[in-house]
Amino acid sequence: MAYLKNEVPVAGTVFFDGNMARKGYGLNKMCFSFNEAYARDAFKADEAAYCDKFKLSEVQKQAVLNRDLLTLIAEGGNIYYLAKFAGLLGMNMQDIGALQTGVSLEAFKQKLVDAGR
Repeated sequence: MAYLKNEVPVAGTVFFDGNMARKGYGLNKMCFSFNEAYARDAFKADEAAYCDKFKLSEVQKQAVLNRDLLTLIAEGGNIYYLAKFAGLLGMNMQDIGALQTGVSLEAFKQKLVDAGR
């Protein structure tokens, strides 16, 4: 990460680089599969077996089963693919943003309004 030596990391974020992409490959592939209804149905029928199909690590698998999105991000989950998983849980990107910043959903929404977004 020499090219980032002058950058200040954003608190609460995980840098997604090539190593993280490799670490999260199976997880992200699984999440991408949720674009298809049959995949969502297969996941709901047997979540653990569906995780095994994509060779998730034990940490990733437990995070999926526990609905722990922050651990999934730390374990190589790309937020754009994890949004598919979050959708299965009835969550959206603002819910994830609130989790990442450690504030309530309402407080996160207000932060967005205050920032003009």
